[in-house]
Amino acid sequence: MNSLIETKNKIHTAIYGCGNILFGDDGVGPVVANTLKGMNLGKDILIEDVGTSIRDILFDYLLAPELGPRRIIIVDAVDFPDRSPGEVFEIHPRNVPLKKSHDFSLHQFPTVNMLAELAEATDIEVRVIAVQVESIPNVVRPGLSTPVAKAVENACKRIISILNQEKTSEVKEDDV
Repeated sequence: MNSLIETKNKIHTAIYGCGNILFGDDGVGPVVANTLKGMNLGKDILIEDVGTSIRDILFDYLLAPELGPRRIIIVDAVDFPDRSPGEVFEIHPRNVPLKKSHDFSLHQFPTVNMLAELAEATDIEVRVIAVQVESIPNVVRPGLSTPVAKAVENACKRIISILNQEKTSEVKEDDV
């Protein structure tokens, strides 16, 4: 993974796929990141499968936002009761759910607070692309469910659409 100093002024957008690939649908973020890595999205786009280590990256950006990219896109699994498995949508950093069983990535304090603070206290645009899980197993079980596996392509298209947009002054949410 590149250091902040190496990426200063070189990276416009950093895309981070979050989640634990050992717990079923929770691994959708890394799968999306690895799919995007196979595409030629440009030299100013950083794409990383960060697994469960997003907290350290966010902390670095909070300490030195001037060394970060202009935009961060986080891709992660969520479990909202009113969403359908495999649904891809955008949520505001403050609306990332705080609890999810067996999740060691984005959904824990202080990570959610750091993500919201980064969005509100710096000039870095923060976007969160969420994929609704079908389920998260209670035991180690790698592999995505069928609806979430099908959602990977939609998540990639959504991110590519964001990359083609100019920075907006306010993040649009999908009714969340």
